[in-house]
Amino acid sequence: MVLLSIVVLLVVIGVVIYRRIPLPLGSAAVALTWYLLGYLTPAFWSLWLVVPLAAVLLILNVPALRRPVLSKPVFQVLGKAMPSMSTTEREALEAGTTWWEKDLFSGRPDWHEFAQIGLPQLTQEEQSFLDNEVEELCAMLDEFDIHHHRKDLPEEAWQFLKDKGFLGLIIPKEFGGRDFGPYAQSRIMSKIASRSGTTAVTAMVPNSLGPGELLMKYGTDEQKQRWLPGLANGTEIPCFGLTGPEAGSDAGSIPDVGIVCKGEFEGQEVLGLKLTFSKRWITLAPVATVVGLAFKLHDPDGLLGDSSKSDYGITCALLPANHPGVEIGKRHHPGSPFMNGPIKGQDVFIPVDWIIGGAPMAGKGWRMLIECLGAGRGISLPALATASGEMLYRTVGAYARIRRQFNTEVGKFEGVQEATADIASCAYTMEAFRQMVTKGLETGSPSVMTAMAKYHATEMMRRVVNHSMDVVGGRAIQHGPRNFLALPYQSVPVAITVEGANILTRSLMIFGQGAMRCHPYLFDELQAIQAPDQEQGLKDFDKLFIRHMGHLFSNLLRVKLFGITRARFSGVPENANEFSRRWYQRINLLSAGLAVTSDMALGILGGDLKRRELLSARLGDVHSQLFIACAILKFHSAHARTDEEDAHAEYALRHALYTAQEALYDFYRNFPKRTMACALKWMVFPLGRVLTKPDDNAIRTLGGLILEDNPVRKAFRPFVYENDKADDPIGRVETTYQMLLSLEPTWSTFVRAQAKGELTGETLDERLEDAATKGLIRNEDIARLKEYDAKRYDCLLTDAFDKL
Repeated sequence: MVLLSIVVLLVVIGVVIYRRIPLPLGSAAVALTWYLLGYLTPAFWSLWLVVPLAAVLLILNVPALRRPVLSKPVFQVLGKAMPSMSTTEREALEAGTTWWEKDLFSGRPDWHEFAQIGLPQLTQEEQSFLDNEVEELCAMLDEFDIHHHRKDLPEEAWQFLKDKGFLGLIIPKEFGGRDFGPYAQSRIMSKIASRSGTTAVTAMVPNSLGPGELLMKYGTDEQKQRWLPGLANGTEIPCFGLTGPEAGSDAGSIPDVGIVCKGEFEGQEVLGLKLTFSKRWITLAPVATVVGLAFKLHDPDGLLGDSSKSDYGITCALLPANHPGVEIGKRHHPGSPFMNGPIKGQDVFIPVDWIIGGAPMAGKGWRMLIECLGAGRGISLPALATASGEMLYRTVGAYARIRRQFNTEVGKFEGVQEATADIASCAYTMEAFRQMVTKGLETGSPSVMTAMAKYHATEMMRRVVNHSMDVVGGRAIQHGPRNFLALPYQSVPVAITVEGANILTRSLMIFGQGAMRCHPYLFDELQAIQAPDQEQGLKDFDKLFIRHMGHLFSNLLRVKLFGITRARFSGVPENANEFSRRWYQRINLLSAGLAVTSDMALGILGGDLKRRELLSARLGDVHSQLFIACAILKFHSAHARTDEEDAHAEYALRHALYTAQEALYDFYRNFPKRTMACALKWMVFPLGRVLTKPDDNAIRTLGGLILEDNPVRKAFRPFVYENDKADDPIGRVETTYQMLLSLEPTWSTFVRAQAKGELTGETLDERLEDAATKGLIRNEDIARLKEYDAKRYDCLLTDAFDKL
């Protein structure tokens, strides 16, 4: 009974702190609680416990007592322990927005808010563009020819991209652009990528990180009028020079410089910049007419008007590719023949007005770039990954049904089903993820969410393509116009490495930015600790710290309660059903576990957690997988329920949340403070693991479904480009598969009888005639079975060449 009294009192004090109830009301609440508990506990214990608790409550509620006793010592310790924040780091953290990922990090997801989120929809104009212009573009593309012969897009494809506005999807209509939303951009890039990855990369660059987006958000009116109409109609081809030989993922270390000086431009002396730069791996550079550049700006003579400031930091400028001194180098060879190459220049003079946004935006380039990276990370690269997942779901599933070994469809071997079930799960997850992320992008530029999207979508693509190679086998490695898999496999590294290498995206960005941007107090506390005015900083920190403690204490109680009950009674969205309810409750537990674990890790390790990349990456994995699980639930709820879709969602959710759970277990196993690690693990998982990974029955179910023309397979059809041409690499597989479906179970009956030796005859014709004579098939089926067998055999062939 004494223990119960203590727990109740702690809960009351936690609520008082978390809800920031004023001292009189807070004290009254505690006194009333203690009075009521006095009937249940001996007076001795009541007195022994209430005195220190009352003292704690008094200190917490009175700033004059709290600040010297609690806040100031913590303020001083953290001030020494936390590394100083550079201007570049501060700008990166302040850039962009947050969305649903912030709720998940807080440990208290607002399911009412979540229920109000609707998945994105295409406008009539966007749908028409997909159905017409995109289909027409895809029909004129041959990826094998592009890769092995042309090493470039066909001229008619280039012209079509320009004429139909593919390079200006994001540009407002007032400048001649399409002004399409994030979801439409993603769908367009996906469909193009399902036909030609080379073309998709070509089209996505002007619509992601590039001059167009930077001009729209930050350009002067004059700059917009000068460049946006040409970018919209394709008369201007943009590229953006950010990376170089010594600055890739660490873009803040770029050595390229611009020195403010006076020089001659168009016959007059003007204020400008002298640029020296050397960029590498710049997509579209070999064909670009306009070049965006990122460089470090220095003003040693104070010509910009601020004599006290000589180093402005990263700045972005826009200049014509044919400007004197700009050198576009030869092409790189990234493994896919999209245009990619180096740019360099030595002492290139440009007017100061060519800084994007003009002179007032000098030194603000890093923030501009961080905010604009969202399109590449959240739209373009995940769109390529999603296209791979959905196309390979359809083609590999069909091929595994057509291809037979040991008298069995290869897709029915359990070893193969382990791979195809993961293909099916990843494809379903990526589509759900894509829709949730593009919805979030409608609200702004959530930098943490888009980092999650880039990393996890491209890693799922890697898994799907590798599994597909295993399933299709030798047929997949032989290059030729029949092969639907070799070129996507070859191109996977492009998506993995650009817009930040995946290793660093996972280990540094997702949790590093996530903790600062998504935690309700952490970034503001750090700002207060490092404030120039330390007295005011302490006052600000004091207010934040007490709220932070209330937040932590509340989550500690929450996670302990959830751990004991496995969150069975926790809140869920009002529209949750019998399928989704338990999944939402598991998210509640893991979200609270993430919040408590992150707070404890940050409190104990401080700035050292940033250097413990293996630990921080695991917390980032938890955060990401919770967001992915929410995306799956939102996507699943948007459709009429079927057993097939339930099976896909169940598998995907179990995989996501099991991964999150194991990331927490791995974190506790490797956390250097063993006592705290054990305590955290006991709080979050007092009864052990709450989830298991998908079992063999789930693998067999999903591995079987991918062989069928099930509702999920049909739902993926509009997202990719397919045709019914028997000489097309995709069309050949799909038409053969559809013919097989139309002949079932007749074909199965025939091949089973043939395998058992029940049919006589040396040729297929003779065995078919014998099967008809024995009543196993009908006479009218013979011709169609012969036609199918010819298509089946043709579908399995690989290309051969006179010479390579």
